[in-house]
Amino acid sequence: MPIGILNNIPALQAESALATTQSNMNTTLQQLATGMRINSGSDDPAGLAIANGLSANIAALNQSIQNANDGVGSLQVADGALSQVTSLLNTAVTIATEASSGTVSSAQRDSLNSEYQQILSEINRIGTSTSYNGTSVFSAATTSIFLTDANSNSTITSSVGVLSSTALLLNGTAISGTDGTTAQTALTAIDAAIQTVANDRGSIGASVTRLQDASAVMTTQVQNLTAAENNIMAADIPSTISTLSSQSVLSQTGMAALAQANSQQENILKLLQ
Repeated sequence: MPIGILNNIPALQAESALATTQSNMNTTLQQLATGMRINSGSDDPAGLAIANGLSANIAALNQSIQNANDGVGSLQVADGALSQVTSLLNTAVTIATEASSGTVSSAQRDSLNSEYQQILSEINRIGTSTSYNGTSVFSAATTSIFLTDANSNSTITSSVGVLSSTALLLNGTAISGTDGTTAQTALTAIDAAIQTVANDRGSIGASVTRLQDASAVMTTQVQNLTAAENNIMAADIPSTISTLSSQSVLSQTGMAALAQANSQQENILKLLQ
């Protein structure tokens, strides 16, 4: 191989290798600083695309879990209100039963009926004033809970229905009169209303259970997808540290090689001595 001074090929080769080592070292240092194996698209294009897809799924599932929890909250508010209505109807049963007795005077029945009408008014008030997040709980509209994982969608529907004395078929009932006949008729209607409320609470309970089950499934999905995303994105710290040590040695040997390659040119001057 001829000896010349036009180009220092060994030095160029050492410089190129050193630049590569330094670039790899910078990447490794960034991985250690961020804890992430992928910090840009160039690190792993395919891995980044998969991780971004998983991240979108996780975001959609987390919001769907919140949607389900909001649905549960709304239904629980309705159930609590219906529980109070049941207590009011039980009081109405007591009043109507008392008014049904032949030992009660007409004036006393009128007093009992006044209390009974107040109960019906309170049921109407509960039906119109009970709300969740600014929306009336008791309405004819069906509530749809939207759930998605960013790839597929599903909807869980629930219907609480209207709450009023009219909906419970109590509107117009009374326990007044000269005898207990009217009160006995009202008592039959009250018993039916209690059963209606019980059925509604059972339906609400079933919807709550379904939403809670859906939330539990989605929570498990989030955990699994998060683990998968972490496996792609997270840096293996022990392995990265080992790589950094190796690159550090290569950097030092590269510097030494470059210095040696440059010093070889000086040997040519000895030929001129």
